[in-house]
Amino acid sequence: MTHPALTASDRYLTRGELILVLNCGSSSIKFALFDAGQTPLPRDPVWNGKVQGIGGPSPTYGETGMTPVPVRLEGSNPYSAALRRIEQGVLARLGSRKLHSVAHRVVHGGSKYFSSIRANTDVLADLKSYIPLAPLHQPFALEAIEALLHERPDLPQIACFDTAFHHTIERVEKLLPLPCTAWDEGLRRYGFHGLSYHYQSIALPQRHGALAQGRVIVAHLGSGASLCGMQDAKSIATTMGFSALDGLMMGTRTGAIDPGVVLYLQEIKRLSPEAIGQMLYHQSGLLGVSGSSSEPRVLLPMESQEDVQGERARDALALYVRRIVREIGALIAVLGGLDLLVFTAGVGEHSAEIRKRVCAAFGYLGITIDAAANEGNAAVISGKDSSITVGVEPTNEEWIAAREALALLS
Repeated sequence: MTHPALTASDRYLTRGELILVLNCGSSSIKFALFDAGQTPLPRDPVWNGKVQGIGGPSPTYGETGMTPVPVRLEGSNPYSAALRRIEQGVLARLGSRKLHSVAHRVVHGGSKYFSSIRANTDVLADLKSYIPLAPLHQPFALEAIEALLHERPDLPQIACFDTAFHHTIERVEKLLPLPCTAWDEGLRRYGFHGLSYHYQSIALPQRHGALAQGRVIVAHLGSGASLCGMQDAKSIATTMGFSALDGLMMGTRTGAIDPGVVLYLQEIKRLSPEAIGQMLYHQSGLLGVSGSSSEPRVLLPMESQEDVQGERARDALALYVRRIVREIGALIAVLGGLDLLVFTAGVGEHSAEIRKRVCAAFGYLGITIDAAANEGNAAVISGKDSSITVGVEPTNEEWIAAREALALLS
C-alpha cells in the first residue's frame, strides 16, 4: 500500500517540521502528525490513524480519510510489526518534511517525573521500573521509545506522563492509609488520564470562561474511566490512585474494590497473582458483570431482553452508573460544591443515555438536562433552568503531547 506525500489537499499546508505522537495501548496504537511550523500549534493533526486489534486474530490499520483495513502483523512480536507499519505510513507522508520529534503518552511517571522529559537510556530504565503500576500501557509505550532510540538516536523522544497533571493535588489526597514507610517506597495515589485532563484545563476556560475556573468535575469515561475534580483549572482530586485499577468501574477493570476480595481470591480460591491480575484488569468491570460486553453501546439495547443476558446487562449498567454517581458525589464534597460537570472520552462524548442517567441522580442539586442537546452531544447539555452547567468536551491527548514536545525542545 502506498500513500501520497502531503499536498495542499490535506487539512492545511504544512509549514515546518512535523511532530509524531504515539499513544500506545496494549492492543492498539494511535498515531498523529502535527505541524510544528504553525503558531499556535493547530489542534487538528495533519494526519492521524490507529492500529487496532494488535495480538488478536484480525488487526486493522486505518488513517485519515481511510476505512480501517485488515493488516498483517507478521513475526513473533505483533506489536513491533504494528510500529513498523506506522513507521512506513509516516515516512510515506513526510515528503520533504523532517520529523521534529516523537512524543509518547507514557501512563506512569512515578514519584520522580512531574513533567514531560526527553527520554534516554537512563530515563527508560526508570520508567521500566513502573511497569507493574500500569501493566496495560507502560510496557508498550516504552517498547516504542526503546525501538526509536535504537533506530534514530538523533531524533528526540519526549515522554509525556499521564500522572503529571495530578501533581497539584494535596498531600492528603496522595496518602494511602498504609504504614508510614509506604510513602518513601513510592506507594501513594498518583492519578491518571492526565493528558486528557490537561487538555480540558485549556479547552474548558476557552468555552465556558470564568465558570471553568471554579469547581469543576470532568468525567473521562472510556474503556478506562476516571473523574477529576478541578479548581482554577488544576487537579484537586481524582478517582484513580496508585494504579489505573482504582476508582470507577470500567470496561474490563474493577475500579475500587475491597482489598479483602483480593486476599480471598489468593488465600481461599488459591488463584495465582497472575490469575488475579488477569481477572482485575481484563475480566471484570462491564464485561465481567454483564458476561457479554465491555461497551455501554452494546449493553444498552440488551437491557430490554427478558432473559439472563438482559438481567446481567441491566446489572452491569446500573452498577457502572452508580459508581460514577457515588464518586461524583465524593468529589463535590471535596470541592465544596460544583459549578461545571463535563463528560469526555469515548463513552462520555457519545453516550447520551449514560450521561442522562448520571445527571438524573443529581436532580436534587438542581441539575436538569436538555434532551435534544444531550442527544446531539452538544457542548452544553444542561437545561436553561439547571443550577449547574453540564457539558460535553471532546478530549485531545495527542495535541497535548505534541504541545509538550514543542515546548520542551523550543
